[in-house]
Amino acid sequence: MTMSATNIRPRSLGEKIEPYLAIIGPMAMILAIIMFMGVAEPARYFRITNLSLILIDAALYMPMAMAMTFVITQRGIDLSIGSIAALSAIMMAFLIKQYGFPTWVAIPIAIMLGATMGLINGLVITKLKVPDLIGTLAMDLVYRGFALVIAKGLVLARFPDLLTEIGRGKIPGFVPIPVVIGIATMIAGYWLLKKTYFGRYTVAIGSSPEAAEMTGIAVNRHKIYAYVLMGAAAALAGVMLTGKLNAVQATSAPYFNLHVIAAVVVGGTSLFGGRASILGSFAGVLLLSMMINALVTLRIEFFWQSVASGVVIVSSVALYTWMQKKDRDGAQGMLSGLTTPEGKKMTRLVLGIFGVLAVMLILGSLLAVDPTPSG
Repeated sequence: MTMSATNIRPRSLGEKIEPYLAIIGPMAMILAIIMFMGVAEPARYFRITNLSLILIDAALYMPMAMAMTFVITQRGIDLSIGSIAALSAIMMAFLIKQYGFPTWVAIPIAIMLGATMGLINGLVITKLKVPDLIGTLAMDLVYRGFALVIAKGLVLARFPDLLTEIGRGKIPGFVPIPVVIGIATMIAGYWLLKKTYFGRYTVAIGSSPEAAEMTGIAVNRHKIYAYVLMGAAAALAGVMLTGKLNAVQATSAPYFNLHVIAAVVVGGTSLFGGRASILGSFAGVLLLSMMINALVTLRIEFFWQSVASGVVIVSSVALYTWMQKKDRDGAQGMLSGLTTPEGKKMTRLVLGIFGVLAVMLILGSLLAVDPTPSG
């Protein structure tokens, strides 16, 4: 029995672009930054060396954004990734500097240590029934405390070439090695999400943990897998950061959690679970790196950089969270949610915030003074 052609309603433009909103949103903001910097500082911002710096900075967060996409999709959160990165890097540094381990041996040990810390997080959440937010925040204190105790205030520096190549080296010719590593983890995450049971189960658990359990999915075990992946990715980021700076200390990576969570949510992954976008997370990481680099290029003072970064993150996350909540609560998709009176009000508010931010950036750029040598 065939369906009559008259019963097939052509999809509207909104329905056609709805599946791509996760990537369209951050890409539109990236385009806005490009246009703004094309007027404000084209010569400095679009230099090859500066674009390379943006990519290297973004690559540092790509492994964590990939793993955090799975954690958030299943309605979880991990606030301990900065401490996991720092403690894993500290242990790797001691193995190399104090005990003479080859770098190619110390790096896998550090990543396995990160996976173990992720396993502990998963067990705390699933076996002890501690909420994700409280459990990972508490473990963040534990891991950071261990790092401080082990390092004793030392700054470990000057590592072998293999480690610095991972953090800031280049494949002969052009492509930075950390960018290759970051994009490879994103491709692996996309494959996991789209082609494996791990990805399907993650989305199912985020959509409805109870329904997923009734279908036979081992929900707690699967959550633990996601946190193990998150811990390993955070440790890899710690290795890359150490190679990039050629140094590490116990207080390294203090804001990893905010940066990564913001990038993932800005990229379209729902905080309410059940919606994931690896491509969106990639765009979110790139957006935040471009924004921070733009603030530095404009010579905005560090304190104003913090203000601007916070405003952009809060505004973007608020808009996406509202849009996804409308979709979750039964609105006819995210686009239609924007056409309601409440949606129009939210859109005007966010645009107003971005307008004020643009004025702040322009004033900061005009008032910035290049340091003059004394004497």
